[in-house]
Amino acid sequence: MKRLPSKCPSCGSILNITELTCEKCETIVKGKFQLNRFLMLSQQEEEFLLVFLISRGNLKEVQERLNISYPTAKGRLEDVIKSLGLSEEEKKEGKEEKIEKIEEILKKVEKGEITGEDALKMIEEEEYE
Repeated sequence: MKRLPSKCPSCGSILNITELTCEKCETIVKGKFQLNRFLMLSQQEEEFLLVFLISRGNLKEVQERLNISYPTAKGRLEDVIKSLGLSEEEKKEGKEEKIEKIEEILKKVEKGEITGEDALKMIEEEEYE
């Protein structure tokens, strides 16, 4: 079975799911759905995470199972953490970026460029990105 693509092959942006279909009854559900963060992992990161879980988080055992050095195992774990958006640095950057976008939206309301209702919709959309 093929892996579900998570990034646009043209520009590299994260893809959204817009349609789901039931194979049995052919019901179609349309909307804007985010990909699960685990689907964002590369195949190598996914394989590493599986071995990490099987090893109950023991990096020495991961190192042995994958026949890699301890620093490589530790580096791959850091890569998985970053890809999942769990590093403290990325969390901080993400919060700052969201605050800036919300401030921009509020400035537009202040200037009369958009309504308060439009602003709420834009902020809600921002929460799901």
